[in-house]
Amino acid sequence: MTERSSIIVAPSLLAADFSRLGEEIASIARAPWLHLDVMDGHFVPNISFGPPVIAALRKHTDAKFDVHLMIDPVDPYLEATAKAGADHITVHVENAPHLHRSLQTIRALGCRPGVAICPATPAVALSEVMDLVDIILVMTVNPGFGGQSFLDSQLAKIRTLSEMIRKSGREIILAVDGGIDPQTAPRVVEAGATMLVAGSAIFGKEDRDAAIRALEGPFVEQTPG
Repeated sequence: MTERSSIIVAPSLLAADFSRLGEEIASIARAPWLHLDVMDGHFVPNISFGPPVIAALRKHTDAKFDVHLMIDPVDPYLEATAKAGADHITVHVENAPHLHRSLQTIRALGCRPGVAICPATPAVALSEVMDLVDIILVMTVNPGFGGQSFLDSQLAKIRTLSEMIRKSGREIILAVDGGIDPQTAPRVVEAGATMLVAGSAIFGKEDRDAAIRALEGPFVEQTPG
């Protein structure tokens, strides 16, 4: 028997040591997904990396690349992001004025489409795209910087979106990003989250495997291995 979590844990590369990214990725081999934040200093107040870095990292891991585009405009960079090796591409409801078209383009490029929602944006903003998304990402901090404190106000939004997913009849992943650690993880999972994005709670620890297990916490089921 092999232990597997029913919750997806996606380490956020933003918290890694950028001087040794290959080693950092190797240290989180337990995680099936890697969360990659692309930031432009315009849509959010920080600059990170872009498609060339994603392409360079692709040869170091078989993990799914979950790319979160915090850039504006976003549409001109969808193709380059897909070609760089993204498996999933998430855009924001706030930075995609023609959201239907953006999500359709992502799927046409061979990637799973996702949509992220900032703390001040209500859940109802996603009501017209539930048939197009595979991933919904709730930001539980204001996007742009790692290491921020979890916003309790977003728990109600997670619950609302979980119910919207249930009513859609589709298997949409409900992800949460921001201030996720072993204390907040149980709370967001109880609210309906099925994926946890975590940066410093993983890369800030000496034992990365143990850190991932701590986030999986009690949400573990036995599956044949």
